[in-house]
Amino acid sequence: MMISLVDVLSVFFYILLIVLVVALIILVINAIKTLDKVDKLVDDISQKSNKLNGLFCIIDNTTDAVVGFSDTIINFLSNAIGKLFNRKKESENEEKN
Repeated sequence: MMISLVDVLSVFFYILLIVLVVALIILVINAIKTLDKVDKLVDDISQKSNKLNGLFCIIDNTTDAVVGFSDTIINFLSNAIGKLFNRKKESENEEKN
């Protein structure tokens, strides 16, 4: 009996196909493991960021209070300086008249 070239190539092709399928299965299993680790990491980071939300709210409220206080002081000072300059202009106008 003679083994034809087609039979040899078909067996070789099937062996390569089996190796490829096994390699793909191994890659998929490793990808699933990696995605599970990434999912756990994302959940951990999400939990930790939720714990810090209270701190961020406190910082935000404090910043708002400081900005409101500084705006009040700046408005008071600018009004006082504006009135001072207006008095000088009025007094100069009265002297000219």
